[in-house]
Amino acid sequence: MWPLDPSRKEVLRFAVSCRVLTLMLQALFNAIIPDHHAEAFSPPRLAPSGSLDQLVEGLLGGLSRWDAEHFLFIAEHGYLYEHNFAFFPGFPLVLLVGTELLRPLRGLLSQRSCLLISVASFNSLFSVLATVALHDLSCVVLRCPRQAFYAALLFCLSPANVFLVAGYSEALFAFLTFSAMGQLERGRSWTSGLLFALATGVRSNGLVSVGFLLHNQCRGFFSSLVVLNPLKQLLKLMASGCLSVLTLSLPFALFQYYAYTQFCLPGSAHSIPEPLVQLAVDKGYRIAEGNKPPWCSWKLPLIYNYIQDVYWNVGFLRYYELRQVPNFLLAAPVAILVAWATWTYVTTHPWLCLTLGLQRNKNNKALEKPDPGFLSPRVFVYLVHATVLLLFGGLCMHVQVLTRFLGSSTPIVYWFPAHLLQNQEPLLRSLETEPWIPLTEDFPPRQKIPRNSIMELLYNWKTCSSVTRYILGYFLTYWLLGLLLHCNFLPWT
Repeated sequence: MWPLDPSRKEVLRFAVSCRVLTLMLQALFNAIIPDHHAEAFSPPRLAPSGSLDQLVEGLLGGLSRWDAEHFLFIAEHGYLYEHNFAFFPGFPLVLLVGTELLRPLRGLLSQRSCLLISVASFNSLFSVLATVALHDLSCVVLRCPRQAFYAALLFCLSPANVFLVAGYSEALFAFLTFSAMGQLERGRSWTSGLLFALATGVRSNGLVSVGFLLHNQCRGFFSSLVVLNPLKQLLKLMASGCLSVLTLSLPFALFQYYAYTQFCLPGSAHSIPEPLVQLAVDKGYRIAEGNKPPWCSWKLPLIYNYIQDVYWNVGFLRYYELRQVPNFLLAAPVAILVAWATWTYVTTHPWLCLTLGLQRNKNNKALEKPDPGFLSPRVFVYLVHATVLLLFGGLCMHVQVLTRFLGSSTPIVYWFPAHLLQNQEPLLRSLETEPWIPLTEDFPPRQKIPRNSIMELLYNWKTCSSVTRYILGYFLTYWLLGLLLHCNFLPWT
């Protein structure tokens, strides 16, 4: 997919190393720390487990905590309970592909063990591919190889690290989203739209990505007004805008329609194993065989809105309670990071922001030669996207998910720290004046391997600036703390 130049190869190498280390650490923490008895979704195991299954559970069981259990359940049994429809089908479908690939081992392993192996394999792969996709996107948008390199290395140490390997959909979503952004920056609108649509089938916040397509179409519209028929271009803009909205909305609409056929139309229910029916009775879960749920009679019967409201209590300012202060503190670093990035950008380019990224200054000149790095005018639309996600997540969602919500959706979480490191870390400036590591036999002649700048900073921690310590301290603390807590059903969701 991408040519392996030296910097990209170093990014790939570091990403693989971090994922292997993550899998090893989660197995270690899962073994030595007893699980917390949390009130989480825990369906009964229908198939007996053998010795190999117990081994797989011991090594990879830490990847099945909290929401991961929902994805595993959906991949194994389908959408049996009403609240299962809070989780989109893209990732469970990928897990089903993994179990099919492992079918020759079904005599030795249960389906759950095959699903755990699929989680570890696919999410490790997706998170590595997302790292390379982010590096590729950063090179195109920032036009600053150093910042692109730093951003990709920081993604390897993402505060949302555990969710990029555990049985969550974040890794797949990040890969699809960053790839779609990169395709759009290269002018491949159709490919980008397809990837964005696939991302919407993985996570609902993929719907917000339609803004990238609409903004790109508006830029094309205004740049063509001088030489082409305005009316014709306006009609073309309206048609392409409607097509973009329909394309990205299609996976969401199909998923809602599928839920409607299961719960609101007679004769659509599937047979459910008795232990799972008993679980529904014990826990109060709604299954399709019962009475029609109230959302079936809505003018717009969207199960997703109903589930978020009734099962998860998601709504405007609903999470603003005194007992949620610890969760707000957990989300504070990433919220501050995005808010700081927004303030820095807006104060640097006030006119650009007022004109929605279409004009750099008051002289009505087109954005022909953007500045390199985070402060490039091309970053504007990404910053708006990050700000919208931050506002929605902070005001309407369970605020503790902000770290993984933003860490898997927007490159701003990595671009702005990379900008700060490059501009405020003296050690990095001294490294930039030195030649990169000399050739090894792995590279073509006259090429050099880039230094892993993040590792250089960690080796020289005591001499780093305070900004560098804050950034790397935050990334590494959440990287490790997430593994420690999440894998043992402790509060890290």
